[in-house]
Amino acid sequence: MNIALNLVAVRTIIHKEMSRVLRIWIQTIVPPAITMTLYFIIFGNLIGRRIGSMGGFDYMQYIAPGLIMMSVITNSYGNVVSSFFGAKFSRHIEEMLVSPMSNATIIIGHVAGGVLRGMLVGALVTIIALFFTRLEVAHPFIMVSVVLLSSIVFSLAGFINAVFAKKFDDISIVPTFVLTPLTYLGGVFYSISMLPEFWQNVSKANPILYMVNAFRYGILGTSDISIAHAYTILLGFVVLLFSASFYLMKKGVGIRE
Repeated sequence: MNIALNLVAVRTIIHKEMSRVLRIWIQTIVPPAITMTLYFIIFGNLIGRRIGSMGGFDYMQYIAPGLIMMSVITNSYGNVVSSFFGAKFSRHIEEMLVSPMSNATIIIGHVAGGVLRGMLVGALVTIIALFFTRLEVAHPFIMVSVVLLSSIVFSLAGFINAVFAKKFDDISIVPTFVLTPLTYLGGVFYSISMLPEFWQNVSKANPILYMVNAFRYGILGTSDISIAHAYTILLGFVVLLFSASFYLMKKGVGIRE
């Protein structure tokens, strides 16, 4: 299959994914917007008044980048895991497998759909954040590249979850017991400099910490971690998870069984 036909296949999958997101917008777009609005009101406005400043910024400003990144992560992951598992459940994944499109094309198409939903919700949450605080982008390239790479990472992670999932309950296990705890402990609501040294070191094992802090650096210009380390981790995860996804598709794990 040549490159031109692969591009057509990728565009088709992306169109399908975005049509799905926009068709059920009341389930895919509205809930995260409402949830993040509540976070801004409760954590930023009510609790933030008692906390005061953090890292040289008022608390609302400090948590805004983390909340934006949290919405991007959860929606990128959720879109791919639900969409690809839905394709398995309804058996139309078989039509893609017998078509001339490559495994890489199937992965890229679904991941691109997850990235677009994550970025769409992230943009909406950013607009909501501007009603509560002032955000001035310090490093535009870092901001955009970090949020894009993070969205790709969790779209790929969602793809792998969907490959192994055998029933609908399986697609909620990782978000509930892994993704949510790591996100809340990833420096969204606090600076790890507030923690004892031992817990700072433990926190540095959490990859979401690097994503949140790198994105915060892009917007506010402040970070608890090295930006170079953040890019290394992000690029490493992209390569690792894409390779794992390609291997699973090639072997037919969870698909041809």
